Amino acid sequence: MTAHRPAAAPLPLSGTAAGGGRCTRTIIQGAVGSVLMFFGSLGVGWLASVSELRRWPLLIWLRLEPAGVIVSVLLLAVGGMLLVRSWLRLGQQFSAWGPEARRATLAAIVAWGAPLALSIPLFSRDVYAYIAQGKVMVNNLNPYVDGYDQLQNYLQTGADDLWARSPTPYGPIFLWLEEFIVWFTGGHPEFSIILFRLLALAGAAMCIYYGPKLAELHGINPNRALWLACANPLFLTTFIASIHNDALMLGLALGGLYYAATKRPLLGILLVTLSVGIKPITLIFLPFIGLLWAGREAGWPRRFVFWALTAGLSLGLLAVLGLINGLGFGWIGALGTQGAGLFIWYAPVGLLGMMVYVITDALGFDGGLVQKLVYDAGKAAAVVVVLFMMFRGGYDRIVRRLALALAAVVFLAPMIQPWYVVWLLPLFAATGIRNDWQVRTVYAVTSFLMVYAIADQLDIFPYIAIDLAAARLLAVVVAVGFALYLVFLDPGTRRLFRKKYLDPADRRLF
Repeated sequence: MTAHRPAAAPLPLSGTAAGGGRCTRTIIQGAVGSVLMFFGSLGVGWLASVSELRRWPLLIWLRLEPAGVIVSVLLLAVGGMLLVRSWLRLGQQFSAWGPEARRATLAAIVAWGAPLALSIPLFSRDVYAYIAQGKVMVNNLNPYVDGYDQLQNYLQTGADDLWARSPTPYGPIFLWLEEFIVWFTGGHPEFSIILFRLLALAGAAMCIYYGPKLAELHGINPNRALWLACANPLFLTTFIASIHNDALMLGLALGGLYYAATKRPLLGILLVTLSVGIKPITLIFLPFIGLLWAGREAGWPRRFVFWALTAGLSLGLLAVLGLINGLGFGWIGALGTQGAGLFIWYAPVGLLGMMVYVITDALGFDGGLVQKLVYDAGKAAAVVVVLFMMFRGGYDRIVRRLALALAAVVFLAPMIQPWYVVWLLPLFAATGIRNDWQVRTVYAVTSFLMVYAIADQLDIFPYIAIDLAAARLLAVVVAVGFALYLVFLDPGTRRLFRKKYLDPADRRLF
């Protein structure tokens, strides 16, 4: 695949850092933030009720004493926002994104990610749902039919009761991984978490490897793309601290996209199919893989042939996997029920549906029905955008079209989780994010979602003087206060949120 005219002008691949000492200080600041988050996780990170860690004296104080909980919340909030600041400042340290930038960014990813890799799960307890679903598999139940509420004492696994009666939305590959880990560890929560985190780290490593390679194909500076996508606090927290299987899903998909773009379509289809076997959302990659395979000069008959070949190979492999595990394409039905009716206030479609519900219900109409129609309209609009991106646009912009199609699926849904946004970061970074409103949008969304994550998911013991609402309020006050400082007062970062972007940064700041 030849490079297209990039959405952002390519930055030179040579040049010097703004200063080795300043860059080192920035990396150390971020590492301090991650360490603070690690200690905060000991008090408010998610633990199963049967976890042996609950008997550790330090964790007993942090989790059962009001003072310990307050300290944990403060450490988590300050650490998370310090990580945001360090990421913003790291991007200002280079007059050109040359080899020094690559080394510094990789050093930052390792230094910032390492403490998070040792933390108790933060911002999500999905990893405990993975353990529960693994137990469903080990007990020879059908995870596409049976929720983990079928297990005895399932609440002790630490999984969210909200999903206990829901079929799993994951593909056959991840079901096997869940089953193997639970079988290998005997369902021990901490040992299982270690293995799931290793899978997440493998996925993150693939994103770090393939993301810059995709950027190079598009004439975009790979080092800046690496900083934007993989040193990003959302990437580090959702993929490493939260242990989402989206890391493995995205890493495989990016690898498949890269190989398809470099004339190795069969390997690309294989990797994307494995990604679908983790989470089926990456089915959206397949038509764009088919376009890459068809080639630059392909007419419509050839495109349809290669779309059919791509779909046939991928779905054929998934059929074989379904035949082996005896579950077929059960994940298709599970996708239709997972999260049905759920929304979140900061999702545009979710907010609109909520407002329409309140208004129509107050007028005596069926607010729930109208709300559902709004959500269905959002999904339909996303399908239209995906089809438009499949059929319109040049060959050189196929990956950008994929990024826009996936963005439509994310932002036209009533529920947007922070890790959904992380799906988009490597694709947009690889095809160009300009130093104008585009990069400011990344800064703003990253900061907002970090504040939201810090305040939303806290594991607070219900029978102590400080309750969940009070803990969340404390987290909100600290995180929002820190964010306002970054936007309006901090001499190093406030310029980033202004219309006139100064690049490189004033070297007197650190």
